[in-house]
Amino acid sequence: MTPVVGIVANPVSARDIRRVVANAANLQVTDRANILLRVLAALRACGVAEVLMMPEKGGIRGHVERGVARARAHGEDPYPAIHPVAMPVTGTVEDTHRATRAMRQAGVSAIVVLGGDGTHRAVAAQCGAVPIAGISTGTNNAFPDHREPTITGLATGLAVTGRVPPHIAFAGNKRIDVAINGETPSEIALVDVALVAERYIGARALWRTENFRELYVTFADPEVIGMSAIAGLLEPVTRGESGGLMVRLSPAGQTSPPSGPRPGGTILRAPIAPGMMAAVGVTDWRRMPAGVPFVPEVEAGTIALDGERELSFTARDRLSLTLRDDAFRTVNVSGCMRHAAENRLLTGTPVPVSADL
Repeated sequence: MTPVVGIVANPVSARDIRRVVANAANLQVTDRANILLRVLAALRACGVAEVLMMPEKGGIRGHVERGVARARAHGEDPYPAIHPVAMPVTGTVEDTHRATRAMRQAGVSAIVVLGGDGTHRAVAAQCGAVPIAGISTGTNNAFPDHREPTITGLATGLAVTGRVPPHIAFAGNKRIDVAINGETPSEIALVDVALVAERYIGARALWRTENFRELYVTFADPEVIGMSAIAGLLEPVTRGESGGLMVRLSPAGQTSPPSGPRPGGTILRAPIAPGMMAAVGVTDWRRMPAGVPFVPEVEAGTIALDGERELSFTARDRLSLTLRDDAFRTVNVSGCMRHAAENRLLTGTPVPVSADL
């Protein structure tokens, strides 16, 4: 059976307040469409003939269709057939949820996601066993790796057509389940959960650090930006190892007495948004083992998931956070491309050697 790949392209990612207060670029719709055309060409080169695409009102599909038409006008046909998911378009995150569910039910072999951490979280919440291939087009892109989209498309095509063994083609990923009053999970996070000592949600994106109180991360990478950068600059934790990290925070310059295994407090300067360095007060930090529920000390405030405020809670609520290993799968782009090189998967049919030589 010929594999079908899903496409979720968020036309409005990277348009939060951090784009105003930080020195960050903003991808235009034409840029997103060009990224998608590169992915589609790579998928087709690997033998993927059809894709299912989330419909949207931002204009991405229109630009993509014009690119396809231009190629055909020149006698070329380098792209798969594009079929929009039959669904209403609301312009909200529910579009991503609905499209992902439809793709999963249609039996797609993988879903390519264009967006930031929030878009990838929305897909991961609904994708089930379908692997994700992430492309960074958001503000804080801690979860999707930064690489040329053509390579992501090639790796996905090689993976779904079976030219790379599944144990190499796909990798397990961690997430944090957030439970309020026993509902598991109320929400999930792919990278980080930050507890903020504010009762109102207001601007969803986090960019002011004085009210940060606790931080929980699935991985701690000193090379990323956002909340996870705080943890990464304290004690790196890779994506591949079990568990994550928990950090207690306080207003910069007002570090409180330690309540964990690290003595004293410190002030850390971390890149919490593109071009934005912030002073963060760190009280202590500790490892967050997989499968162990953590009960925060913060009594009331808001919960930010992957850099955006999503939920509020009060002293009457029972809040717990649990990290899960192997919660969903992604395309292992590096593994796929290394396997392709080692086994010469893209060299074509070998030229026969003449018997006279």
